[in-house]
Amino acid sequence: MKKSIIIAIAVMILLGCNQNNSMNTLHLTREWDKTFPKSELVNHSKVTFHNRFGIELAADMYVPKEIPGQAGNDAVKLPAIAVSGPFGAVKEQTAGIYAQHMAERGFLTIAFDPSFTGESGGEPRRMASPDINTEDFLAAVDFLSTNELVDPERIGIIGICGWGGMAINAAALDPRIKATVTSTMYDMSRVAREGYFGSTDNEAARDAQRQAWASQRTEDYRTGTYKRAGGVVDPLPDDAPWFVKDYHAYYKTSRGYHKRSGNSNDGWNVIGTMSFMNQPLLDMAGEIKTPVLLIHGEKAHSRYFSEGAFAKLKGDNKELLIIPGAVHTDLYDDVAGVIPYDKMETFFKDNLK
Repeated sequence: MKKSIIIAIAVMILLGCNQNNSMNTLHLTREWDKTFPKSELVNHSKVTFHNRFGIELAADMYVPKEIPGQAGNDAVKLPAIAVSGPFGAVKEQTAGIYAQHMAERGFLTIAFDPSFTGESGGEPRRMASPDINTEDFLAAVDFLSTNELVDPERIGIIGICGWGGMAINAAALDPRIKATVTSTMYDMSRVAREGYFGSTDNEAARDAQRQAWASQRTEDYRTGTYKRAGGVVDPLPDDAPWFVKDYHAYYKTSRGYHKRSGNSNDGWNVIGTMSFMNQPLLDMAGEIKTPVLLIHGEKAHSRYFSEGAFAKLKGDNKELLIIPGAVHTDLYDDVAGVIPYDKMETFFKDNLK
């Protein structure tokens, strides 16, 4: 009798653990609320998947309506690509544009919101982590690897802006990723340590930043809230750097504004990105065995991040593509007509086979 009670209690505990560890139900928007028009060449649906921290992620899945090589009812496994970025954006913005375009070219794609942002789970909101956000890419690969439409041996990723660094880190960690593209990438660890163009690359400046974060943590804990750092500055001051004006032209206008986007609204938590200072993302980039294509604009203020990443990569299957005349945000939504979709299509088809 006593043994039966113990077993019953154990079962209840396990059931309770399963309930506690089950993914929280996400409330996903069903209407088309993207910053770009819907393509008639692909089927779109909402999907969810979880990462190893138990955070459920929301994604838009795009599947080509016409699958090349499909014969009758024979199932054809598709090459797949997971897309995320820019840093502070949502899947209804740039990531979705890339994902839909690549689906038009024959790939099954997902554009996902990273943990703590957009429609994805994770509390508190608007936090970022080199570890968790790299894991978000790996979780996307988990999802694609087990999708009945996908060939698990043909999976690639695209990381845009700040998620470019996360994509490189993911490729260095997970051999299931057979090809990686970064576009207009930021190395978030480098900019956290050094500031823009090395402007705060000294111990005194980093100590001052650490002190500011520490003070803010105390205040946040006292008030029970997290102070937001603010998104893209609005209205623009007259002396705003030209690249800040470029960000404003995307995130704060009808061109790219979205109500769930941190950059379009009140930004990250002040302490939300602090761990990047001590956790360099690209340390293992030199051990990536699979192909990597880095794309950047010639006139982008951030170009040096891709050049720095490229210098860390080894082997003859790495390429840095510089787009003449393009600035950072030209690669967000292709207003300037410079996103090299043909190049990306060829790159993935050559390497996901």
